[in-house]
Amino acid sequence: MTTGRREITSAEFAEVIHEFQHTAFRLEQQPAYVVKEEADILAAFLRGEPRPAGTVPVLRQWFDQIADHVRQGKRIERVRIQRTPPTDYQRFERAMDPENIAAGEVLHYLTWERAHEIDLLPAAGPDDWWLLDSSKLVIMHFDGHGNRVGDELVTDPTAVAQACEWRDLAVHHSVLAETSTRPST
Repeated sequence: MTTGRREITSAEFAEVIHEFQHTAFRLEQQPAYVVKEEADILAAFLRGEPRPAGTVPVLRQWFDQIADHVRQGKRIERVRIQRTPPTDYQRFERAMDPENIAAGEVLHYLTWERAHEIDLLPAAGPDDWWLLDSSKLVIMHFDGHGNRVGDELVTDPTAVAQACEWRDLAVHHSVLAETSTRPST
């Protein structure tokens, strides 16, 4: 008997995350992320010398993949749950919004306090996750310092249905990023 949950490798994560047919949604809630490829542009941003995220090859690849998905008629959306005031890393993320949005991603913001008021947190768990086509859930586990320590693929229908409810709750109570446009339905 299967539980509909299994750990996946980084390579499997990269495949699964781009196999969706229609929609991909991410709930993002870490106050900071440790991404070695971003270290230089994050440091430049913190020094007051921002550089375009697209100058980082891994980020340029992400933006290109997003744009390709959107050209195929797919929707990529995320809600970022952020502290008040935002952490330095969260301010850095916001500075990258125009590039994410130009690629076609729809970004929303929700404060940590509001997420608790609407009972999204702590119910949705401490980790980030992707909901793909409302049929698969990919949980990204973190260590509390922003380091990703593992990924889990969940296909259990009950867990996926719960994630769909959390997605709807998060989107309903969030605010679109300043340069986002609501996707047509």
